Amino acid sequence: MERLGKQTIKFNTPPTILETASIVGPKEADGPLAKYFDKCLEDEFWGEKTWEKAESKIIKETVNGVIGKAGISSTNIDYCFAGDLLNQCLSSSFGLRELNIPFFGIFGACSTFVEGLSLAAILTEGCNGINNTLCAVSSHFCSAEKQFRFPLELGNQRPQSAQWTVTGAGAAIVSKSGNGPYITNITTGKIVDMGIKDANNMGAAMAPAALSTLITHFEDTGRKPSYYDAIITGDLGYVGKEIIVELAQDKGYNIKSNYNDCGVLIFDKNSQDTHSGGSGCGCCASVFSGFLFDQLRNKKISRLLLMATGALMNSTSSQQGESIPGIAHAISIEL
Repeated sequence: MERLGKQTIKFNTPPTILETASIVGPKEADGPLAKYFDKCLEDEFWGEKTWEKAESKIIKETVNGVIGKAGISSTNIDYCFAGDLLNQCLSSSFGLRELNIPFFGIFGACSTFVEGLSLAAILTEGCNGINNTLCAVSSHFCSAEKQFRFPLELGNQRPQSAQWTVTGAGAAIVSKSGNGPYITNITTGKIVDMGIKDANNMGAAMAPAALSTLITHFEDTGRKPSYYDAIITGDLGYVGKEIIVELAQDKGYNIKSNYNDCGVLIFDKNSQDTHSGGSGCGCCASVFSGFLFDQLRNKKISRLLLMATGALMNSTSSQQGESIPGIAHAISIEL
């Protein structure tokens, strides 16, 4: 590995994303990407008594799925990085407690998946004797609403800037061996806080952090937006997508032709009433593990910049009138 600029690491022997898996809920199954997911649930409980137990089951079965698809034994996975949105990463630790793999619980809000892939890539390339690492994250609409906003039973009206937390999980295995796609660079974001306090407008809160990481990545690597076939943010939604396109243009970077957002891709805005689109840890993870990885595998795209964004807040900070700091982590994935 070598450091480029202030925030980017270049992998001289890039690790491979060996395999991915994804499971999503019923609303996501009604969206335009349904055929790319490994399993689509018929209801939010999946046979469990609570939404939290259901989310733990989702991440557990997604991890079992990616291990099975990779064709390797769980004993050959050296480390696991996992996280979610619930307090103390509840879904990950409970869902994966029987996995018997060295475990790092991580939290980066909706940026957790790319944070996990970044750490997995560093550990896989940088440490002798570590050959395979696992990254997995999850989110659940009902459990997230319960924790961060209002009980669903209240039926609160959602403003148009609000996003819909994805019920789903994504998992990936990063390996020293394999024929790609490869993680070639990672750009770690800095916390950016522009003073936005509206918890129903996460796109606006996270867009400045996404812009910061995007520009830093281009400056550190010397690349231009045209280098990539696709630049995909984690879940800025429709509001945040418009903001970052405009802000990037002001900074001299035109990303309009090859840029999109996982929160925009996962739902049909017109037919599903999801307002500004999808959000949550499971948004970026399931879209990448399903749709985007399929695009790479089938060589429909060969250079992808995946940049997951997160709002580093919780219900307590919002109740105390705090602003919403944002973070964004980026990885270059290439064939």
